[in-house]
Amino acid sequence: MNDCIFCKIVDGQIPANKVYEDENFVAFHDIHPKAKVHVLVIPKKHIPTFMDVQEEDLPLIGQLHQTIQKIANQLRIAENGFRVVNNCRDHGGQEVFHIHYHVLGGEKLPV
Repeated sequence: MNDCIFCKIVDGQIPANKVYEDENFVAFHDIHPKAKVHVLVIPKKHIPTFMDVQEEDLPLIGQLHQTIQKIANQLRIAENGFRVVNNCRDHGGQEVFHIHYHVLGGEKLPV
């Protein structure tokens, strides 16, 4: 998508403070963190929202869980715990329409 900021990060057109990258995913620090550790994990494939995930994407979404586990271990937040959030569409608070997951931790999070 030409106008998608996350696609531009994937393509290297916009810099990001990356913490992880492989053939399918990129993870980078959120520019407006809501916790001590706040990274966004995105698939390189453009999928606009949670509701746009198709059956063909299910293996990728499964890999996403494993990738978040790796990142949580790498960032040393796995042992004490962390939160994973996906905002879907306008009423869910989604601001960038490229599916992404917020990984928050590094401190006790409010309930």
